[in-house]
Amino acid sequence: MIDLKLIRDQLETVAEKLAKRGYQLDVSTIQSLESERREHLKKSEKLQMARNQIAKEIGLKKRNGDNCDDLLDQASTLSEQTKCAEQACKACESKLYELLSGVPNIPHASVPDGVSEDDNVLVRTIGTPRTFDFEIKDHETLTAASHGIDTALGAQLAGSRFSVLKDEVAQLHRALVNWMLDVQVEQHGYTEHNIPVLAKPETLYGTGQLPKFKEDLFVTNDERELMLIPTAEVQLVNVVANQIIDRQALPIKLCAHSLCFRKEAGSYGKDTKGIFRAHQFEKIELVRLEKPEDAYEALEEITKHAESILQQLNLPYRVMALCAGDMGFAASKTYDIEVWIPSQHQYREISSCSNTEDFQSRRIKARYKNAEKKTVLLHALNGSGVAVGRLLIAVLENYQQADGSVLIPEVLIPYMRGKKHILQAK
Repeated sequence: MIDLKLIRDQLETVAEKLAKRGYQLDVSTIQSLESERREHLKKSEKLQMARNQIAKEIGLKKRNGDNCDDLLDQASTLSEQTKCAEQACKACESKLYELLSGVPNIPHASVPDGVSEDDNVLVRTIGTPRTFDFEIKDHETLTAASHGIDTALGAQLAGSRFSVLKDEVAQLHRALVNWMLDVQVEQHGYTEHNIPVLAKPETLYGTGQLPKFKEDLFVTNDERELMLIPTAEVQLVNVVANQIIDRQALPIKLCAHSLCFRKEAGSYGKDTKGIFRAHQFEKIELVRLEKPEDAYEALEEITKHAESILQQLNLPYRVMALCAGDMGFAASKTYDIEVWIPSQHQYREISSCSNTEDFQSRRIKARYKNAEKKTVLLHALNGSGVAVGRLLIAVLENYQQADGSVLIPEVLIPYMRGKKHILQAK
């Protein structure tokens, strides 16, 4: 959530910055609510002063043994009026917070201008797409004979956009998960977590999924209205909710492998072939909690940690700086990492790395004491390190052989119990 003080002090400036991401801030409503709040606050303060004055007079009369019934009646009336003014003031603040809960984060000054993915800016390209001397097969065709990716069975069991992975393909998927966790823990120093895939509404609110994106969430009929998480970021960021962290403990670097669930509302008709866009998928998620002055350096680092997965697998990819209009709700700045998918002849997103600054930490009250002993909000960062299903697609397609088999990348062989090929004809 954007700082309410910033909204009050720099409303027009905030509105201009939000306009860069295509969001029109309701300035008139904010001004009206703020004006009403100030009136109630002034009234409350005046009533409190009057009540304090009468309290002094009552005390004096009591000490002198005089009757003060009339003053006690006045004090009771003023107390009730003060309470009403304070409640009216709080009601205005609640309306302001409710309005601001649906307002996206302010883009950082370095974020490119633009309204869609067409305006994103290329940062770097790593590797060269492989030249094939045979007809390229997509991941669904590669696994058709073995039924290694069975979307028909997935649909039978759970509906469209679900799938079942079998045998060697399931083993490769598991190998990718285990290897990626080891990379992030052993090479980059993240602390592994195993987290619940159900979350309370307030937990999802803390990272910005609620209230804006409820239509994309799978909601249980449990009386607590528990929801399936769309990303492990939800739980990992909330690990520090309502805490004041020791400055010496920073940065905090967390990672988790989890199931993720999204309805993908509004995406029907997109990427329906295979498993590229599914309702249930898995990711390795990276989260960092940082001092504000270190957060943008950390964004570069968390992006490189996600990139290292593709580098060690020798997969071609590129990094894009998202324009203001293409960023996620909570992000102040985002890099997308896009891996080369041979059958599509294009780069496709496999990771998104963002600095949310204090947008999430303000919601969850995650703080630390700086060198001056002042309590300051942490800055929260997140990144996919990376999406497992899309990485599976990239490995299958980039490492396919002319005979229809798939070569196992060298770093994965120990995780595949020594197998160097899968999907070989039997």
